[in-house]
Amino acid sequence: MSAVAEVRTTRGRRVGAWVCIGAVVLIVAVLGTLLAGGTWAQRDALDPDSYGPTGARGVVELLRGQGVEVVVAKDRMSAASALASADATLALPDAPALSDDAISELAEGAADVVLLDPRSRTLRLLLPGSVLAGSGTDDPVDPACDLAEAERSGAIAPGALFEPSGADGITACYDGGDGWGLLVRSEGEMRRTAVDGFTLFTNESLAENGNAALALNLLGRHATVVWYVPSVADSDLTGAPTLGELTPPWVSPVIVLLLATAVAAGIWRGRRFGPLVAERLPVTVRASETTEGRARLYARSQDALHAADQLRIGALGRIARRLALGPAASATEIADAAAARTGWDRARVHDILLDDLPATAAQLVALHEALRTLEAAVHQATRPSPEADRA
Repeated sequence: MSAVAEVRTTRGRRVGAWVCIGAVVLIVAVLGTLLAGGTWAQRDALDPDSYGPTGARGVVELLRGQGVEVVVAKDRMSAASALASADATLALPDAPALSDDAISELAEGAADVVLLDPRSRTLRLLLPGSVLAGSGTDDPVDPACDLAEAERSGAIAPGALFEPSGADGITACYDGGDGWGLLVRSEGEMRRTAVDGFTLFTNESLAENGNAALALNLLGRHATVVWYVPSVADSDLTGAPTLGELTPPWVSPVIVLLLATAVAAGIWRGRRFGPLVAERLPVTVRASETTEGRARLYARSQDALHAADQLRIGALGRIARRLALGPAASATEIADAAAARTGWDRARVHDILLDDLPATAAQLVALHEALRTLEAAVHQATRPSPEADRA
């Protein structure tokens, strides 16, 4: 295999690996989105007008078939008005856009309140002391309580479980092991109920076990049901929600997972630097070019002394090689040898190679010319004569 073919094969493998990594990251992100859950994940979740799998139109039709009036309220004002006109049951999904005061005001106007998607906040407001306690199994369980509505409904497979506060007036039904599938807090003729309507009362699950009967018994205690449909537009919160409040809880773990995947991919498939390899350059760079280049830099910076030193170092080295002097020869020895070979005045050669200290650019240029002239004289003096060549 040629070097070009090997490089192409390696590059193709690297590109293929990154494509696979990108596909894995995309799949993880999609799965995170699908598994996210939450009130705003599906627009029609527990929507009384939705015929979709997670809608609640089936419950509405059952209630109306039993003579119960169902009022769908798209905002708090409509819900409060409908609740004030008669004793009614408020069907309340989770409403994160409402403040605690707004939820409490709606609940105070209702004879019964059924929390269809109880969260920690709504449990704290309407069933103080009660908390979420995990999820139940898919196996139906009997009511195991003395609540007439639950006994008439029969067994169900509760979704979310709740732990009651233990205070008087709270009835717990459908024991799921870690908690209960139904909590009812009674205050005289008023009731505050917590049940996982998202699992039990949606269109796709209404026909299972005693779900339909439980929905009718809990929501149909009064002649009117006011079904509040929460929306962001109906929010009474004064401050705009922060990015953290708007972000679903699964986003941060997914971001961390993606970063970890990227780091692992970089460590796994990233290019690694091997040991240094000496390689012959296709050109030869004379050492004198480096010396002269440094001298030019010193000259540009108006440092005449350092520039003169660099010029002299280069000239001394070339003259020493021309005169066949060893590397241990001193500058004085080189100057003496150059004067003797060329016949120049010894003091003049010493001034050029050792003693003159240029202070201006003009003096530096003059020194440079003197060095070139001296080198040329040494070169001329060391060249073989024509007579020697003929001999």
